[in-house]
Amino acid sequence: MAAIVGKKLGMTRIFLEDGSAVPVTVIEAAPNKVTALRKVDRDGYDAVQLAALPMDAERMTKAEAGHLKKAGASGMKRLVEFRDVDLAGSSGSAEGEAEGEGSDEASSETKVGDDVTVASFEPGEKVKISAVSVGKGFQGTIKRHNFSRGPETHGSHNVRAPGSVGASADPARVFKGMRMPGQMGSRRVTQRGAHVVEIDAERNLLLIRGSVPGGKNATVEVRSDG
Repeated sequence: MAAIVGKKLGMTRIFLEDGSAVPVTVIEAAPNKVTALRKVDRDGYDAVQLAALPMDAERMTKAEAGHLKKAGASGMKRLVEFRDVDLAGSSGSAEGEAEGEGSDEASSETKVGDDVTVASFEPGEKVKISAVSVGKGFQGTIKRHNFSRGPETHGSHNVRAPGSVGASADPARVFKGMRMPGQMGSRRVTQRGAHVVEIDAERNLLLIRGSVPGGKNATVEVRSDG
């Protein structure tokens, strides 16, 4: 199971060999750095921690910079942990390759300091993508829950109103979980069933079929699905 953290650039379309046009979302995923490995016997769970999205190291705290320095990484904006991932295909760090540790034998097991690139994915691979969805502010029930509107004629005043939400004298309250107006969007969403259409390893780009959660420049987490 491959995983990587990137930035959503936007949407475009590409043409396949048969001439069909496919809408795709472009995700820029610069090489991630493995900064920590969680183990069951020590941490209670197995996971791989990746650092992504380069930033100016001067804007980081000493604790953050020190944590990344142990893995040979410079300033990184996001730290994300992935469970149930297999990053055996990740490449060794530059120091490890210089010392002969970048061989296939050494890369068979994930190590702190390894680089994870888009090359760990394959065209046609099924993935799931997590991100914070676009915030839409306070919305009514028609937009938020797909309610139908009321009649607009004969003096009706119940055009976009939600309708009755409570009972009578008993229980004299509104039950929890009622679908009502409120904040819409701006929450973590995981979209499953997406497919990788194309990979551009030179420019660190992943082209995902269709739309994915999040707005422009949103941080997205891409994982193999199944």
